Amino acid sequence: MIATESREEGVRKLLEENVATVEVKENLRKRLLRDSPLRVKMGFDPSAPDIHLGHYVGLKKMREFQELGHTIVVIIGDWTAQIGDPTGRSVQRKMLSREEVAANAQTYLDQFFMVVDKARTEVRWQSSWFGSFDLADVLRLTSLFTVAQMLQRDDFEKRYTAGSPIGIVEFLYPLLQAYDSVAVQADIEMGGTDQTFNLLVGRDIQREMGQTPQDILTVPILPGIDGDMKMSKSLGNYVGITENPNEMYGKLMSIPDTAIEVYLRLVTDIPGSEVDALVGGMQDGSQHPRDVKNTLAMDVVSRFHSEEAAGAARDEFGRIFRDRQAPTDMPEVMVDAPATIAALILQAGLASSNNEARRLVQQGGVRLDGEKVATTEGDIVIDGPAVLQVGRRRFVRLIPKDA
Repeated sequence: MIATESREEGVRKLLEENVATVEVKENLRKRLLRDSPLRVKMGFDPSAPDIHLGHYVGLKKMREFQELGHTIVVIIGDWTAQIGDPTGRSVQRKMLSREEVAANAQTYLDQFFMVVDKARTEVRWQSSWFGSFDLADVLRLTSLFTVAQMLQRDDFEKRYTAGSPIGIVEFLYPLLQAYDSVAVQADIEMGGTDQTFNLLVGRDIQREMGQTPQDILTVPILPGIDGDMKMSKSLGNYVGITENPNEMYGKLMSIPDTAIEVYLRLVTDIPGSEVDALVGGMQDGSQHPRDVKNTLAMDVVSRFHSEEAAGAARDEFGRIFRDRQAPTDMPEVMVDAPATIAALILQAGLASSNNEARRLVQQGGVRLDGEKVATTEGDIVIDGPAVLQVGRRRFVRLIPKDA
């Protein structure tokens, strides 16, 4: 049993730190203060195989629930992932095959348990209840909600107003996610703020089906390393939790200064008072943003790798960006040479077309053995291994086939 004072502080932290909204807050607070475990649901659609720091924001909060003695119920959306969650989408989403979903789900689970305690987690596969659903079950479920209610959802409303197509199957998604809460008898459901509509539908469906409506806790959306858009693999602005230390450290050092505070609060284990001091230092000029980003990157890389790996990544980053040296480790590619610089960039896999390769050169972003390449004209002769750099962080060692 957790001591009363300790429980009260744990509940305060749970409901107030790194939380966007709680529905219904006072009700949930009372339930959490009782010495009885609650069932905390969070669903994942394995529509892509990897977890990134954007997902980690919610996983950290789930770990806090576990530390207070509650049961985490993870819904693997192996059934709805074949439909595709329309949240935040301006167009219809591609359906996935059962095989794609199964492969992604396994990777999700492996990475999921890098953060939460496997022994205190209940994993439920959605297909265990939807696999036996028949048309009568679907009709009964759809009868509980109206089209007008669906169009209150922001992305549906925008698409409807713009005349963009909305598949009927997409209307089913929030209802199916809501039924998950009924199937597992969820007391609480967690998600990002972009999931609020779906989570509220879960309350409605539980009420209609005779269950006590779940309380809802949403966490903030982590911006990508561009500091603007939501972190997403499809946008290429993500930091994967299984990425190698050098890549993870380099990406975190690349975030804009305006995103430093939100990253410190959402994805590090640095106490809030220390974050306040770091942010205050940047504001009064006593802390350089670069040094604060180093603190951020060291904390995150140490969490998913080790302090030693984080230190090595920091040193490697310094070699490349402070001392302008090539990395000690880089991919090697066999190339046909002599060739134009555009052809070499293409062979190295650092551009998708000749036009893109030429544009990179024209923008001044290409170096060969440390020397900026100023023209795309003429062939380049390579007698031995040569380091090709595109942009600040992409390096490849070119090995001529005939050398």
